[in-house]
Amino acid sequence: MNYTIRNAEKSDLPEILNLIKELAKFENEPDAVEVDIKELEEEGFGPKALFTCFVAEVDEKIEGMALVYFRYSTWKGRTVHLEDLIVREAMRGTGLGSALYKRVIEYAREQGVKRTEWVVLDWNTPAIDFYKRSGASVFTDWYTVQMDEKSMKKFLEK
Repeated sequence: MNYTIRNAEKSDLPEILNLIKELAKFENEPDAVEVDIKELEEEGFGPKALFTCFVAEVDEKIEGMALVYFRYSTWKGRTVHLEDLIVREAMRGTGLGSALYKRVIEYAREQGVKRTEWVVLDWNTPAIDFYKRSGASVFTDWYTVQMDEKSMKKFLEK
């Protein structure tokens, strides 16, 4: 199978948003996506872009994407965070996910960071196994902590 991994362009955003929604459905959160194309364009393609996105194309159709951004570690300095890597269900097992993953790691090396990091759901054993085989460390002693908009408001009003 011939494929291309390339940097996303503004014109790719409708398909990128579709992939984000597909990932939300896969993660059993089909109604959780609030971001829209306008926000993705402003925050990913403006003068101070907050993220970089790579897409995987097969026959000129976007079949996968990986979205990354910089974080800062007080121990390591600047790091690359992989927010999402998704391949359309029909294309899983074709090597597109591995190609996107490799591009993310290449990008991190190009940026000179000391660490690439991401989270994975504990029930996504195929992904966990893949990451372990690739040489990544999968930590089970850290918890992801989040506070949604409603909770932030409630906390600040106390």
